[in-house]
Amino acid sequence: MKPEHSHTVISRRQLLGALGASALAAGEPVRAQGAYPSRQIRVIVPYGPGGGTDILIRMIAPAVGATLGQPLVIENRPGAGSVLGTEMVIRSPADGYTLLAIDSALLTNPGLRKLPFDTKREFTGVTMMATAPVILVVHPSVPARNLSELIDLARSKPGVLNYASGGNGASTHLAGELMKIACGVDIAHIAYKGTGPAMTDLLAGHVQMQFAGISSVRSHVEAGRLRAIAVTGPKRNPAMSAVPTFIEQGVKGVDADTWWGLYAPSATPGDLVNVINDHVVRALRNTDLAPKLGAAGFIPVAGTSAEHTAMMVSMIDRWAEVIAAAKISAD
Repeated sequence: MKPEHSHTVISRRQLLGALGASALAAGEPVRAQGAYPSRQIRVIVPYGPGGGTDILIRMIAPAVGATLGQPLVIENRPGAGSVLGTEMVIRSPADGYTLLAIDSALLTNPGLRKLPFDTKREFTGVTMMATAPVILVVHPSVPARNLSELIDLARSKPGVLNYASGGNGASTHLAGELMKIACGVDIAHIAYKGTGPAMTDLLAGHVQMQFAGISSVRSHVEAGRLRAIAVTGPKRNPAMSAVPTFIEQGVKGVDADTWWGLYAPSATPGDLVNVINDHVVRALRNTDLAPKLGAAGFIPVAGTSAEHTAMMVSMIDRWAEVIAAAKISAD
């Protein structure tokens, strides 16, 4: 007579407990989805292609992916002055697989308009990626070769000249509004869904001026398709050192440098945010990449997630004060 086989029944709870104990013994965090990242990471850019945010993140992404082991996939989702793409990230799972790459609009929008979300509560900073001045360029048909001549022209034709920006709330919009106040000129603002579309219309002569990032305009200025007038900030940018600042040309108060940051939904686990931070910071400090960023006009910035989050909160408050004092609206 054959002996009966004995069967041991293990409950699901016991099995999970055993797996968890094994993982803890190995020093690994227990995650249902496995080691992070186990798949590609989506980075939402809330603007069309060709603007500073798009250029910057596409320059950084390959270096990040190389050390992270998973690619960063860039998705352009323009609309509503960056609000559309920003909301997409807020609505996404806080699992580290959807991030937001954005410029100063994230910091200025709360002071400009009623938003369908609370920026300070909804986002955690991964790291501030870079900063750069805003540059004012004109179409060659504009008969002004420097800031003084442009101011005189604008004063002689109030309301006639217009300037394009990458969208309401962007630093490229605020720079124009601050220039109007500082110079006492009446120029019209035309907002686009990103710097790229605005640049297309400027090159075609449909608008006369544009505030943009150096990375977006440098090749056009060098080719003679646009004329550079002035840059914001306390000193000239090495990428276009021949272009004087507003301050050099006697105009103070046009303080609207652009900051670019990478953000995650605030509920994202801190250890996942730190993983992304580590690899992005490593890319920004890469000895091969840093000179290329500098040549495009970007000044790399790298820090901890906590530093970036604190900076985000501080800059939102500071910009709200500037916008209120200057009575700037989102049009």
